[in-house]
This record gives sequence, C-alpha cells and structure tokens, in this order.
Amino acid sequence: MNRALPDVTLRVPTDEDAFTWYRIFADPEVMEFHGGRAAELSVYEELTARQRRHDAELGFCLWTMTGPGDEVLGFTGAQPWPHPWGPTGRIEIGWRLARAHWGKGYVTAAAHTTLERVRAAGVHEVVAMVDTRNERSIAVTRRLGMELAETHTSPTSALRAHRFQLSL
Repeated sequence: MNRALPDVTLRVPTDEDAFTWYRIFADPEVMEFHGGRAAELSVYEELTARQRRHDAELGFCLWTMTGPGDEVLGFTGAQPWPHPWGPTGRIEIGWRLARAHWGKGYVTAAAHTTLERVRAAGVHEVVAMVDTRNERSIAVTRRLGMELAETHTSPTSALRAHRFQLSL
C-alpha cells in the first residue's frame, strides 16, 4: 500500500534552530545511532552555522525540516561527508527526526525534496551512511531507491555503517 507523503518544508537553519535541534535531539531514542546522547548546544550552534555556509557555497545543506504549523521536526539534507574515513569527498544525504514524528513519512518526503535540490545543484551521486542496526533509516534508503555499496567501520568507535548510494 502506498500512502501519500506528508507536506514538509525545508529551510536553511537559523541560529534559533540550534536550540531546537539541541532540545529535540536530547531524546536518547533519537540519538541511539548517533552516539546515544545529544551533543552540547555549542555543537548544534556550529552545525547550523556550517549548514548556512554550505547552502550559500554549495546550494545545499542539512536543512531544517518543518511540518504542520511550521513546527521543527528535525533536519534533512545533504553535505560533504565530514570524516576522514568512509566515503571521503562524496555528498552524503542524511536526516534526523524528533521521536514524536517517526513513522509518518516526513523523512521520506523531505529526502525526496533533498534529492531534487542536490540534483539541481549539479550533484550526480549521493551516499547515505547508516548504522547497520538502524532499520528505520535503512528502510528510507530503500524507499529512495538507494543501493547498498559497502560497509565501513568507524576507526574511532568501531561501529559499522552501510554506505548506500544513488546516481541522480
């Protein structure tokens, strides 16, 4: 059964979004595959500032995702892979969503919009790095038509992540 995807809006993150991201990502369930806990507020302040730079320089970033009533749901977007291991030099699509909004199609809808935007910015291929235990995100990659390319192990945490890829 195919259900209609919800309406979402993607916008460049603001200074205020750093506080909102910090608050909604303080949920241990949300952070299960991202270190288990929220980062310090300063990390989100730097992250939102970096995403504004990415949007200005590259035409894409990790955008703030909003839903009904302009409520911030999380983020979805793309950025250059930020680590010295894994798919260095590639553009990674990613998402993180507040727990209250899981299972409603928001990430899939926003990821489709992200793919359209990065394609328009001249990107020809994207990757998604997903913790091998993260069934929900693996399901999103499948809905996007991404293919499993290989599995990487983080040299710092020894966690394993699948690299999915999609030609645009």
